[in-house]
Amino acid sequence: MRTPLIILIILTALGAGTGICAEQARTFDVPTRPGVTQRILVITPDSAKAAVVLFPGGDGGVTLEADGRIPKLAGNFLVRSRQLFADQGLTTVIIDAPSDRQSYPYLSGYRQTAEHVTDVKAVIAWLRTQANIPVWLVGTSRGTQSAGYVATQLPRTDGGPDGIVLTASVVRDSRSRALPEMALDRVRIPVLVAHHRQDSCRVCLFSDVPMLMDKLTAASRKELLVFDGGINVGDPCEARAYHGFNGIEREVIDRIAGWITAP
Repeated sequence: MRTPLIILIILTALGAGTGICAEQARTFDVPTRPGVTQRILVITPDSAKAAVVLFPGGDGGVTLEADGRIPKLAGNFLVRSRQLFADQGLTTVIIDAPSDRQSYPYLSGYRQTAEHVTDVKAVIAWLRTQANIPVWLVGTSRGTQSAGYVATQLPRTDGGPDGIVLTASVVRDSRSRALPEMALDRVRIPVLVAHHRQDSCRVCLFSDVPMLMDKLTAASRKELLVFDGGINVGDPCEARAYHGFNGIEREVIDRIAGWITAP
């Protein structure tokens, strides 16, 4: 088990094609529950306007190495787009499964638990000790179940996020609680929903997105961004399909960043 200390490692080597400068990306192990740490990869641009904590989809097991390598989920929409967020002046954080969930099934069956909320709260609190900037949670696919659930359980006044972004949201699912089934009427922070019109993943169909928007009755600000185009390859629920905004990453991130930082 990882030691319950915050660990800072300046990356000296990153995988080819990451587009990330070694001096900008660092890994940290943030203490959370007793005997448990939460590993994150942090990219810190100069004069950051806000911080975004990125929750990949699938089982959420990024399995971050201490030197910053990403063995799993490297092609996930948010993970592969991390530098695009940083380029927009956002401190960018990839969150892994915690140290006691570093094997299959990782975050599967864990995203809507009190323990997960505690882990995310610890990361938010740590980020707020680093800079006085807003902290947003950004999820994609199954990652939206993390961001959405945390927002229902953790108001801003109790250490919760300043806002959330839900991309390729899970809106209908017979195996787990989809976003419209959560207590979203508790969420009073800004909520941005981004979805591809041609998303054909069975649990993320665009035609079901109105159910999600209708539940956000208390959000201080909300908007739905709809995207078209790009490249559709392979499994409709995977990251290189329309579901993962393949080919239009920069457009999507630019609009998300603009919404987050809008006055």
